[in-house]
Amino acid sequence: MRKYRWGIAAALVLSAMVMNGCGKAGGTQTQTVSESADADNTGKGDRVVIVMGVSSEPESGFDPAYGWGAGEHVHEPLIQSTLTVTDKDLNIGYDLATELKVSSDGMTWTAKIRDDVFFTDGEKLTGQDVAFTYNTLRDTSSVNDFTMLDRAEAVDDTTVEFHMKRPYSIWPYTMAVTGIVPEHAYGPDYGEHPIGSGRYLLKQWDRGQQVILEANPDYYGEAPKMKRVTVLFMEEDGALAAVQSGQADLAYTAASYSDLTVPGYGLLDCKTVDNRGFNLPAIPSGSVSEEGIPLGNDFTSDSKVRKAINIGIDREEMINNVLNGYGSPAYSVCDKMPWYEPSAKTEYDPEGAKALLDEAGWNMGSDGIRVKDGKRAELQFLYPAGDSVRQALAADTINQLKKLGIDGQMEGASWDTAYDRAQSQPLIWGWGAHTPMELYNIYHTMEETGLAAYSPYANQKLDRYMDEALAESDLEKSYELWKKAQWDGETGITQNGDIPWIWLVNIDHLYWVRDGLKVADQKLHPHGHGWSIVNNVDQWSWEQ
Repeated sequence: MRKYRWGIAAALVLSAMVMNGCGKAGGTQTQTVSESADADNTGKGDRVVIVMGVSSEPESGFDPAYGWGAGEHVHEPLIQSTLTVTDKDLNIGYDLATELKVSSDGMTWTAKIRDDVFFTDGEKLTGQDVAFTYNTLRDTSSVNDFTMLDRAEAVDDTTVEFHMKRPYSIWPYTMAVTGIVPEHAYGPDYGEHPIGSGRYLLKQWDRGQQVILEANPDYYGEAPKMKRVTVLFMEEDGALAAVQSGQADLAYTAASYSDLTVPGYGLLDCKTVDNRGFNLPAIPSGSVSEEGIPLGNDFTSDSKVRKAINIGIDREEMINNVLNGYGSPAYSVCDKMPWYEPSAKTEYDPEGAKALLDEAGWNMGSDGIRVKDGKRAELQFLYPAGDSVRQALAADTINQLKKLGIDGQMEGASWDTAYDRAQSQPLIWGWGAHTPMELYNIYHTMEETGLAAYSPYANQKLDRYMDEALAESDLEKSYELWKKAQWDGETGITQNGDIPWIWLVNIDHLYWVRDGLKVADQKLHPHGHGWSIVNNVDQWSWEQ
């Protein structure tokens, strides 16, 4: 779980020149697993059985207002159509929309939509449904962020205007994950009985067990190759058992299982921007928030200490030790994106890290831990209780920092307290989205506090760059502004600047795939090991 401010990151998808990153890697003992109601559909020519984690099941069902297609479930909503869509390289294209224009002041977006689209109950989809969807999400959504939207207005059946409260350059990309619902059939139980116009319709949902999707026979686009998609929800051990017993065609797995061999299956390795890192409070301790939450940390408030930690961590070692080699070094929350600032990348330099700590006045003590003014150099790392990967990353970080003379402990914490405690301690976080709004969410200050949301930090120059980027009507120009927010030659959030967060690794998403199943090229996966894999399931096929 993550809390969001007005710039919700995970619900947006931006145009990006990044190549997909899935490739086969290599499948022992056979266990039994309770038979799925749809297990006899595995390996069939036009149907597929997929296993996802239990957290991928949408608690509120398939309603875009409550997370379907957004938030922690960011993906193409499948059941509903969207105005825009992204290809495997994350370039923006049209789905329902046929034309998109913005006014010179960025305050009005106009979308023309297709006139040949019908909901699965036979009713025609019109501009009124589009306007209704966006206005409803603006008013009721617990996940999506539409605070920049004043109102959506249907000019006629095929024209919709979006009137903004402020310019928002990446508004078209919000449309790529916002499913359109029917005004005439929307109500409190919509999530359980969704009516849409997308590639698939919901055939069956057994809560806590499975979802069965069937191809929409009246879909206006290319007919899906996969006519029936069954998604089972299982824990990691159950997912492995499902492939070992042949009851699934594709199942998510963890790096800890990657050295197994499962007869009849190969390992699909999907590259991601699903990154892990930790915050370092950038102000001294001594102050509290309005809610009484302690702010700041005396040790990490020194930028030399933060810089030393950043270059004192061997990310490649961490990938091998914790992820079995299935990951890539992370230097930013936007690695591999067109708005990524290359100077964020650093080389592992333990001697340079030690020199920085010396310069900061932290001298090596007799026990191998540095001291300054009678205080030890030490950090208490938090990680979400129950998350074994983040726990392992915390342990590896502590082991590496010990070589620099920094002592560390770690503690599993619930999210109920972790957000507050991260205002004064480092917490192992998970982020990553196809949008520069991730930068905004993490680093931009909040008006009410003058500090960033997730860890105390402030840089007004960065704020201006990011605000200007959102107001920029030219997408390419906005990339340069996002880059300047990272480093403009004088200030920023990279190693050369303030470095208030340390990014460790991007975690590959791994899946067991039955031999003969051709999974279409994947987009770079965002944070969350869930529905992203099936964004293009309609294009999957079985080898003849």
